[in-house]
Amino acid sequence: MFFFLSKTLSYLTMPIVIICVLFLIAAFLNRKLWRKRLRRAGVILLFLFTNDFICNEIVLLWEVPPTPFAELKKKYTYGIVLTGVGKSEMEPTDRMYFSRGADRVTHTLQLYKLGFIKKILVSGGNGKLYEVAKQEADEMAEVLVLMGVPKEDIVIENTSRNTHESALEVSKMLQKSVKPEECILVTSSFHIRRSKACFEKQGWNVDVFSTDFISHKRKFTPDALIIPSAGALLNWHILTREWTGMITYKLVGYI
Repeated sequence: MFFFLSKTLSYLTMPIVIICVLFLIAAFLNRKLWRKRLRRAGVILLFLFTNDFICNEIVLLWEVPPTPFAELKKKYTYGIVLTGVGKSEMEPTDRMYFSRGADRVTHTLQLYKLGFIKKILVSGGNGKLYEVAKQEADEMAEVLVLMGVPKEDIVIENTSRNTHESALEVSKMLQKSVKPEECILVTSSFHIRRSKACFEKQGWNVDVFSTDFISHKRKFTPDALIIPSAGALLNWHILTREWTGMITYKLVGYI
């Protein structure tokens, strides 16, 4: 039940859904004063959620900054990369289709090629509410092999459906062979806080490596300050979904 609720609740907190609900209610209200108030609220929220400057400032506060390779002072046995960057519904199924966040894979590959990690553990099964042809961890492992990583240096965990289950399954897999400090967790920068908290809840206090940044360098140009941005609205959706996940995970004791 929690898995279903966690996948559907985030849609109710999407800014575009909230705005549409306000306009929809206003359209059917009989009281003129409340119609006016709801429409005004909808317009204000639409401006705020499509303002690139405001959105980017919030994202910059939330994202965990990138770590330069030159500042990595130790080597790790495992680089744990989380899935959630593929389009599992695409066909034909003889390849992997990336949506966004492909640098979870490329940056993990770079960590491997530069010698910072000895092995790559890919974690993540089917996070959808419906069945898929292939588990994303298996697809990602195939991509890494194509990129030159030997199969013997790749470990697959493909049963977890969310971040909590990934932390649970990975800690079970590794607890008898390595220590937490020998692992580094690779995922999207906006997802780092929840991911690290999930692993810490399992007693697996790993280092982290941020990728897939949705923020950009601060700008004071008209397109950032004034002109509405569809990209800002998308980034707000990513943020609110992550914040909803943090709250629900906290409530059920996952973090």
